[in-house]
Amino acid sequence: MVPAMELSFSALSLSPNLLKAVAGLGYEHMTPIQAASIPALLEGRDLIGQSQTGSGKTAAFALPILERVSLKTRSLSALVLCPTRELSAQVARELRKLGQGHAGLQVLVLAGGEPLRPQAQALERGVHIAVGTPGRVIDHLMRGTLELDSARTVVLDEADRMLDMGFSDQMEQILEALPKQRQTVFFSATFPSTIETLSKKYQRTPLRVSIAQAETSAQVIEQLVIRVEAEQKPAALRSVLEQHAHESALVFANLKATVAALEKSLRGSGVSVGSLHGDLEQFERDQVLAKFRNASTRVLIATDVAARGIDVESLDLVVNYDLPSQPEVYVHRIGRTGRAGKAGLAISFAGEREKPKLKAIEQLTQRTLTRSKLAEKSDEESSAPAQALRREAKMTTLKIAGGRKQKMRPGDILGALTGEAGQLPGSEIGKIEIHDNFSYVAISAGVSAEALKRLSQGRIKGKRFVVTLVK
Repeated sequence: MVPAMELSFSALSLSPNLLKAVAGLGYEHMTPIQAASIPALLEGRDLIGQSQTGSGKTAAFALPILERVSLKTRSLSALVLCPTRELSAQVARELRKLGQGHAGLQVLVLAGGEPLRPQAQALERGVHIAVGTPGRVIDHLMRGTLELDSARTVVLDEADRMLDMGFSDQMEQILEALPKQRQTVFFSATFPSTIETLSKKYQRTPLRVSIAQAETSAQVIEQLVIRVEAEQKPAALRSVLEQHAHESALVFANLKATVAALEKSLRGSGVSVGSLHGDLEQFERDQVLAKFRNASTRVLIATDVAARGIDVESLDLVVNYDLPSQPEVYVHRIGRTGRAGKAGLAISFAGEREKPKLKAIEQLTQRTLTRSKLAEKSDEESSAPAQALRREAKMTTLKIAGGRKQKMRPGDILGALTGEAGQLPGSEIGKIEIHDNFSYVAISAGVSAEALKRLSQGRIKGKRFVVTLVK
């Protein structure tokens, strides 16, 4: 463990702009992965960082990238590869927030679900940092719209997941296309032999940083196992959601058919619920994630791959409706709750056939999971609609037909809602997300109709934008 004195960001050799941005975001002390990684990355060393979700790894590589980026010309300084579009967008948002003091900084997301042409046009104008998925980056390389000659740093974020998703060939093709003289950084929740092979081939004497599970948020997560056979699971999920108070809950299932069936069942019971699975169009995925992040949806059901990139500041409950086949995935799943020192709760359903999986999880985490039972309910309680289950989300979501490309900023939307035209108190306004051509803003459910009316009739930055309520 790094001594507390060394965990201060002010101890790093970062520019005043970056230190100001870090302080403005409320970051005071580095997490263990940041303290172990940032100094080495600032020196230009290759690195393999092994750490779980919620450990602060994005800032660990984002700050050194921003410290070394040259803004004099619009040439590519760094490339970050991510397994999904959602994670790419999340990393880009973090880079923009930390780089807010870098005048003219251009960060571009290169991922599927969006047309190639606007991305190609942005690349032609010039960008400093590109964040994207292997498939879309390869598309641009093959078309000649992406030049990597000036890239000084490449980061493979969640490298293990990219390998699991079959991106091995694309990852190697991209690494081969990069300049030989570069900094190569891998971040991964697990360290399979495939990562070792890639490291030996593409890194130069890398520093290995591994943050033990005990040093991450898992130490404040209560982990329960409930003995449930397959046919009992739907009723058990309802009981868990009733019995454990939560504002936001993330439920993992292994099959997209299960995800769809659970969403339909819970929605029919009056639950504020959404789902993520492979059959959704990209705009649907964007809306589902935005509503969950901003507390307009209380329960999200997802598969592992679909859930990549979910970043929720305060997640009370994670439910493993199905246990994953790999114990490392279990650790990754539950790491989404209990962040920033807050208590979290993870509940797993397991029948007789899941005993080997439980044993593997306990061996990996070196922790005995607490066995628990569902609380018995009286006949009267069982027949009555459960108020805790049917409780509505506290926020609703408005979609504004203007985003980053229309020069929209969070302050512009906040100003329109709280200013003379909107006259809403700031306490009624939640998370604001700016995308390329649209934006989402969370509004307290009680004033959402009034906010929709005032935004639709008013102006943002002197212009009128179409505003709709996201159902």
